[in-house]
Amino acid sequence: MNLSFPNLKSRISNLKSIYIMAEVITMPRLSDTMTEGKVAKWHKKVGDKVKEGDILAEIETDKAVQDFESEVEGTLLYVGVEEGSAAAVDLVLAIIGNEGEDISGLTGGAAAPSAASEDKKEEPKAESNDTAAEETSAEVPAGVEVITMPRLSDTMTEGKVAKWHKNVGDTVKEGDLLAEIETDKAVQDFESEFNGILLKQGVEEGGAAPVDTVLAIIGPEGTDVSAVGAPKAAAKSSDKPAEQKSEAKTEEKAAPAANTSSSDRVAISPLAKKMAQDKGVDINSVQGSGENGRIVKKDIENYQPSAKPASSAPAASSAAAQVALSFVQGEDTESQNSQVRNIIAKRLSESKFSAPHYYLMVEINMDKAIEARKEINSLPDTKISFNDMIIKATAVALRKHPQVNSSWAGDKIIHRGNINIGVAVAIPDGLVVPVLKNTDQMNYTQISAAVKDMAGRAKSKGLKANEMEGSTFSISNLGMFGIETFTSIINQPNSAILSVGAIIEKPIVKNGQIVVGNIMKLSLACDHRVVDGATGAQFLQTLKTYLESPLTLLL
Repeated sequence: MNLSFPNLKSRISNLKSIYIMAEVITMPRLSDTMTEGKVAKWHKKVGDKVKEGDILAEIETDKAVQDFESEVEGTLLYVGVEEGSAAAVDLVLAIIGNEGEDISGLTGGAAAPSAASEDKKEEPKAESNDTAAEETSAEVPAGVEVITMPRLSDTMTEGKVAKWHKNVGDTVKEGDLLAEIETDKAVQDFESEFNGILLKQGVEEGGAAPVDTVLAIIGPEGTDVSAVGAPKAAAKSSDKPAEQKSEAKTEEKAAPAANTSSSDRVAISPLAKKMAQDKGVDINSVQGSGENGRIVKKDIENYQPSAKPASSAPAASSAAAQVALSFVQGEDTESQNSQVRNIIAKRLSESKFSAPHYYLMVEINMDKAIEARKEINSLPDTKISFNDMIIKATAVALRKHPQVNSSWAGDKIIHRGNINIGVAVAIPDGLVVPVLKNTDQMNYTQISAAVKDMAGRAKSKGLKANEMEGSTFSISNLGMFGIETFTSIINQPNSAILSVGAIIEKPIVKNGQIVVGNIMKLSLACDHRVVDGATGAQFLQTLKTYLESPLTLLL
């Protein structure tokens, strides 16, 4: 018998292409408590080639945003969950198979990708992932390293270069500080991992760029890198001289796909949908000017609410003004949560429901503290606040009660060696907690200067990540708003947080006589796993002594 092995190999290959079925990828269970997942971002579009290990999408669970990698190779044939939408665990997330393969039996009869997937195909090329792919596609000369904008947090989509520490032509060594990158949370130092000459800065100082686009290029001196990082789209500019026209045509071209969807879905282009979310525009109230009434970019840009509220008072804060402008009598409105707000909500929920909170409250007679502050502030170039005095007294009290300066760690308790107090600061989009390191070793002037500096930079997103890490205890003060007493949620992994109210004049009994006193209420929230009731009460007694008799801090 004459066997032709090459012919046999060819037949096997043909059989494999016929019988290998597409792979259905379901929404994964990424945590024990996860019941559904939200697609925060797709990294592949329908029609894209997918390799094993490629990041397919970013999945937001009840705890974090995680990269989801493909375990199969092929072409992405179907997207079952739109970007920004959620689906229950084990429902169809995507289908990967051979290009052109019939998957109608796997999608309930829909042989073609969903309208959502078609929309994504028609999305303008200016999106960050496409730009990143184009920029890094140019051939890189030997010895040259292309550094892309890093993803420094789970919620980061773009970074801003707050400051360059190296200029083009400078020698760069591994570990050198290359730039300061501002994320959606803080400003972080970004170090080089390579040696060489800085040949190119992909982002100007003060400019921003999406994650994974070219940040810098390092390599041998004199290397020509002018072609590296240049978008390929530039070569097609002659075909599309007007970017705006191209964008509008792209949006309108995708209209038929949108109109084949169910009647419950609003016909809107992906770009217009994103703009509407950013501006807080209700797409149901927008009249589309595109084909068959489809909402396109210009509709969102020109949208005017049907009724305008009365103008807000000039003295209103920017946040309050935004709320006022969105208020219409008798009409409910919605505003999209920012990532910062979502993260705050998650972390506070996790703290509240995982740590058994209990609360202790005490009244402090601040008469002597008021006198002490007046004397201190009478010194030249000295001005401290009551908050500074409370921070200092708290730090010294923690040194005497180390159990309160501890953290729960599952099967053990970590007793912190340093006293690092986090001070809650309100920002337009939520709350941040800058940390005063080794607070017990600081004097009033140092505490005052540090708090003012960090609070100021927190409101302008000027804090660095390491300035918000490592707290062992936290303080929240609402006294300046006239709040007499309140309770706070513990800032994990701390085991306690102190809530400070306003100083109020009220009648008190002193030496058998009713006199006017200056009273301040403190509330201590404790994690009962770490701090027992008696321990928390003893800590408050010590703190009360320090505040009612400030001279005892010197003992």
